[in-house]
Amino acid sequence: MSLSSTSGKQRVLFLCHQNSARSLMGEALLRHLAGEHFEAFSAGTEPDEPHRKAMEALREQGIATEGLASQSLSSFAGQHFDTVIVLCDKAQESCRDWQGSRDEHLYWDIRDPRAIERDNAYAQALQEIRVRLMLWLQLKERDRSGQAAHR
Repeated sequence: MSLSSTSGKQRVLFLCHQNSARSLMGEALLRHLAGEHFEAFSAGTEPDEPHRKAMEALREQGIATEGLASQSLSSFAGQHFDTVIVLCDKAQESCRDWQGSRDEHLYWDIRDPRAIERDNAYAQALQEIRVRLMLWLQLKERDRSGQAAHR
């Protein structure tokens, strides 16, 4: 049974290698955009501390960073997620062996902002995640509306 059925919200896990930037930005952004419909979480296959520049990029966009912390994917073993969104190659490879369940698995290859030598690299990564997340949310809303019409 999905844990989403008890809270009424779909559970979404954002996953990247270190859970220091991209996945944390995805978690915070989903909470910001649609927290009334989704419970957002993030994890890393080899977690590190949240990156200062990632937190700054979020705050500059008015997105709350309170409570964001890097976590290991293993801390979610045995849990069910409606959607797992993987944001990098390294995590995509590790996710195959993850001991949890999911209904939907998405792979969005967002370039690591640490590897981009530009001042706006973290803001650019956040914008790329935002664009994809907005499209995904539109699809989810269309699905929800279609299901309600058939009841």
